[in-house]
Amino acid sequence: MKRRQFIQGMGLGALAGTSMTVPSVSLAKKKYRWKMVTAWPKNFPGLGTGAERLAKQITAMSGGRIQVKVYGAKELVPAFEAFDAVSRGTAQMGHAGAYYWKGKGDVFQFFSAVPFGLTAQEVNAWLYYGGGMALWRELYARFNLVPTAAGNTGTQMAGWFKNEIHSVADLKGLKMRIPGLGGEVFKRAGGTPVNIPGGELFTALQSGTIDATEWVGPYNDLAFGLYKAAKNYYYPGWHEPGSVIECFINKEAFEALPKDLQTVVLTACKAANLDMLSELTARNQQALETLVNEHEVKLKALPDDVLKKLKGLAEEVVAEIADGDPFARKVYDSFNRFRKQVSTWSASADQAFMGARTL
Repeated sequence: MKRRQFIQGMGLGALAGTSMTVPSVSLAKKKYRWKMVTAWPKNFPGLGTGAERLAKQITAMSGGRIQVKVYGAKELVPAFEAFDAVSRGTAQMGHAGAYYWKGKGDVFQFFSAVPFGLTAQEVNAWLYYGGGMALWRELYARFNLVPTAAGNTGTQMAGWFKNEIHSVADLKGLKMRIPGLGGEVFKRAGGTPVNIPGGELFTALQSGTIDATEWVGPYNDLAFGLYKAAKNYYYPGWHEPGSVIECFINKEAFEALPKDLQTVVLTACKAANLDMLSELTARNQQALETLVNEHEVKLKALPDDVLKKLKGLAEEVVAEIADGDPFARKVYDSFNRFRKQVSTWSASADQAFMGARTL
């Protein structure tokens, strides 16, 4: 009897000793309600729906412990104020493109799209296995944010033009919606870049506020009805060969999560990165056929001399950014070194295969 009482006492003592773990159990059961603000119209195909799917994925993977509500552009904050809203904690997550924040520093643009830079597959390799993600997080930590890739458009189209482009001279004086580094290159080619949210593109193009616009690709461009305002549709998207769509998370909110939920959020973003690229790759050709066959859009390639000029200007722009800031130099060196390395492999693999497939 005494032996049994002793063992029971030990059990109660052990239970008492574990009382310190109760807060962690409570933390595991805690539910988090997050807001996600985006730079896209609510449920816009590809980009807006990508944000919605990411939110649902986080909720599902967390077993409902994190519930994310998505706000499209202007629902909670304007499109170009999403970054600051998440930085100060008005929302816990944002969904946009890093080149929208060039006003905070030119280096931001390396984490969205670099003209004649990396394709979607290559930029993912740089971020995940080439040191790019560490640099990105170092930059965003200054603004109380944790960034990660949550989508990619793949290689975009060069854009919609009211008039045909025969030479570099045709770019002079042209008002075009084109953000980021591509916009600076376009400016040096003689054009006038304009940066306006996607939801305002059609009206601006139709009214003559702009003469041309790029957006994403056939699937997204068809949804905006851009073919109604311009008929000349040019390729390739020299300015955005593999544009990263980012998810940026309030650093304090992220660090307040248990480790397992932090992993859930980052893993869901990684899955969303693949999902968006897969969807756009699947749907772009179908949409392109609709544009050409049903809406009489004129599909055209930019002349080689125009592309050559733009490429030279792009190299100048990117190099100047690197020269102007020590951290930008650090990012540039990493990006450029990786581009040289991966370009050799891509030429031997993907590029060579694409050529062989058309024989």
